[in-house]
Amino acid sequence: MQDGKPLRDKARGVACPGGTQPAEEVIASSGITFHLWRLYQHAWLVCLLFPFASLVREPLSLWRLTAGLLALLFFAASYTWLMWPHPVSQGARVRARSRLSFLLFVALSVLVLVFSLVDGPAWLWLFIGVSAIAGLLLPMRSAFAAIVLFTLLPLFIIIGTHGGIAGVNVWWLIALMLLVRGLGLDMIGIARMGSAIRDLHTARRELARLKVEEERLRLSRDLHDLLGQTLSMITLKSELARHLIAEDAGRCAQELSEIERVARESLREVREAVAGYRQPRLESELEGARQLLEAAGINYQIEPNTLILPPETSAVLAWTVREGVTNVIRHSRARHCEITLIQGNGTVGAEVINDGGREARAESQSRRPGLGLAGLRERVSALGGYMEAGPLTLSGKEHFRVRVELPIQPGVAAPVFQEERS
Repeated sequence: MQDGKPLRDKARGVACPGGTQPAEEVIASSGITFHLWRLYQHAWLVCLLFPFASLVREPLSLWRLTAGLLALLFFAASYTWLMWPHPVSQGARVRARSRLSFLLFVALSVLVLVFSLVDGPAWLWLFIGVSAIAGLLLPMRSAFAAIVLFTLLPLFIIIGTHGGIAGVNVWWLIALMLLVRGLGLDMIGIARMGSAIRDLHTARRELARLKVEEERLRLSRDLHDLLGQTLSMITLKSELARHLIAEDAGRCAQELSEIERVARESLREVREAVAGYRQPRLESELEGARQLLEAAGINYQIEPNTLILPPETSAVLAWTVREGVTNVIRHSRARHCEITLIQGNGTVGAEVINDGGREARAESQSRRPGLGLAGLRERVSALGGYMEAGPLTLSGKEHFRVRVELPIQPGVAAPVFQEERS
């Protein structure tokens, strides 16, 4: 409560929508400050001078004078209370839905109508304030109907009390009706503007929240994709180095050096992923796949990359190779893995096939859906590509395949993906 600001906002009927955005910022975006709004709505209380002058000028009994002055005081207090919250603030929305506000509106309408019939046309000026209240508090259709009624009431009352418009200042009547209509319609516009601004700020906060959530998912996906293969390689090479300590110290030192290199490279990639700048290269992933499969003792056949690809396409194919090989190491007992690059019919792609299909399928059925294939699907979808992940029978033996195809010119809407298993 520094500097008493929350207390001042509460006194003004101003709330911070969602509790996350300062009310002053929402009000400032409307172009009407709270002080300007207060000055504007108070200015129309000048209409009270006309019935007040009529009460003072006419020789009335004490009780009629007292009743008239109390009526004016009640009108001024009720009008100020109803019109006090800034139309953009949450307080205005709450007050518009209040039953007390509606009852006060009805009471003021009846009060002005009765005193206009009893004490004369000077009270008709108060229909300006009643019309303003209707425009600000009522739903648009109801407000429009009420404003039309309040615009015509002075004409009907003049005709009813004078038996016509003879002897009535027509220009005065026209000016009064225009003011009643104009201020009421102005308040409808201001109320709709306030509602639109509140909705706009709510939408902006929701977009900011979704952006944070999107960045969180991106970071989660990238860290999974980055660390899955790297940690698998470190684990395998550490096991190999442990067995080579006594048998081949030179080879053990070489493996430990390789572990250090991979760890440093992984640290760099994680930092780049956090910064949002990391784009893996297909050539690097093919080399990493070769080292990982070799360390795991899996026979492999890797087709070298001879394609010249845009960076974003190369990055998605690199993620495909990484995810496919990571699944081979972690979720299957494969003996052979084949990585193929595909080009033709306006598409480029990558395919990772291993002969551990049965074990991989059983593993995928016993675990929750992996983040890796889900993240890969998002990347492929972003470029309008096609993805398959599932069992494949080759030469009578069950294999597991991850296949991705991307258009050479990205940006086409992505097709519906097949069910993925890894």
